[in-house]
Amino acid sequence: MSTNPQAPQAPPHDPSSNKQNPEKLFHTSANHITRNLHHRSIIQKALGGYYLKRDEQKARFSSWQNARTAAASIKYEAINHLDHYLVQFADKIEANGAKVFWASDGSEALQYILAVARQNNVRRIIKSKTMTGEEIHLSQTLANEGYEVVESDLGEFIVQLRQEPPYHIVFPAMHLTRGEISSLFQQKLGSPPSNEPEELTMIARAALRQKYLQADMGISGANFAIAETGMISITENEGNARLSVGLPPIHVVILGIEKIVPRLQDLALLLPMLATAGAGQHLTGYNTLISGPRKTNEPDGPEQMHVILLDNRRTTLLADAEQRDALHCIRCGACLNVCPIFKNIGGHSYGTTYQGPIGSVITPHLRDLQTWKHLSAASSLCGACSETCPVKIDLHHHLLHNRRNAYHLKPNPLEKILWFAFNLFMQSPFLYNLAAPLNRLFTPFFSLLRKTPLDPIRNWTKTRDFPQPPPKSFKELWRQRKKNPPSFQS
Repeated sequence: MSTNPQAPQAPPHDPSSNKQNPEKLFHTSANHITRNLHHRSIIQKALGGYYLKRDEQKARFSSWQNARTAAASIKYEAINHLDHYLVQFADKIEANGAKVFWASDGSEALQYILAVARQNNVRRIIKSKTMTGEEIHLSQTLANEGYEVVESDLGEFIVQLRQEPPYHIVFPAMHLTRGEISSLFQQKLGSPPSNEPEELTMIARAALRQKYLQADMGISGANFAIAETGMISITENEGNARLSVGLPPIHVVILGIEKIVPRLQDLALLLPMLATAGAGQHLTGYNTLISGPRKTNEPDGPEQMHVILLDNRRTTLLADAEQRDALHCIRCGACLNVCPIFKNIGGHSYGTTYQGPIGSVITPHLRDLQTWKHLSAASSLCGACSETCPVKIDLHHHLLHNRRNAYHLKPNPLEKILWFAFNLFMQSPFLYNLAAPLNRLFTPFFSLLRKTPLDPIRNWTKTRDFPQPPPKSFKELWRQRKKNPPSFQS
């Protein structure tokens, strides 16, 4: 398989190398968004329509639960035999003329893309939606190197104009109203005001059309990579990805190694499930299979195709037998759509590429557990994410696993003392019986400290009222009842 072409080294890139505290930024943003009722109403309205459509499409399956089981089995086979299927995919697509590069991290992937761009005198790049590209901050790095990079997905194009990251895995501009998009287009594109979605779409289309023709390189992700045939599968609703990868002379694909599926026939189940769970559709508008660059007898397509298989700590997660099923994720975004935390704090509060439950599970693995452990704590543990996942990832239990692992890696001394005391009281009937009177004794004292810096449980009480202890415990009431049994009149 091909190796990295020689090129000047790009600066090391670590998406998590933020000097600001991600946990502090998370809490600041979450506190702000939860108070913004207008913002929350936009999200609730958008998701309300999604729920109706999703349930309609689920009903088209003879058994949605059996479909989930079958889809989970496909991904289980792929992930647990990833070494075999990755090599099979790479060999097949290389035989079709593509070049394959194995990137151990984001820095290596960026170096390779920059090398290809420099060797081919690339100036303009058109990029379709790729969460893996967002993961390594691809657009930002290319722009810093002097390349003109344009996002061709409508939602991604909108947030690019706003100079902000995608809000949602599937719906990057979910948080914006038509009026806000219209004002943005007026300011950035000089277009007339409009409140009609079709007109706004045509404004973006007019701005993008020439970019496809001028681009020297097209970059895409892939929803699936088929080992059996050496193809990538791209799913989209706008047709922009086909233009992005078909018109420029160079096509670069960047995909995480977990996107592999064993057989072409697996897409017969996975594509409609992705559409149903992700957007409430029977089937997404455009589903494209690409097996390599243009052949000599073909009228169009790229002259070069480069496939980057990105690890970026995925093999670390693969080595964790307890949590490796998180790699089954097909990036449908369904867990975000049902998560009460996401619906209240929004996508940008997470401060990472992957939001919601799946992001809270995998981000500590892909970056750093201690730095990002707060995401796993931002959960109601209601289990809605696990229930809705089309490939049956045990998401809410993995959030608990992350919490446990973070604690064992760096125990909190105070928390350790509290758990020791809890364990002691729960195993001793004598101490347990003392808990109620002690609680009543110390409650007035702790009440004086409530919501002050000296409050030992201020993280709880700053947003909640601490429950007052009952005047008597159940055992005390029971003893009183036995001494003075109630009389019942017939």
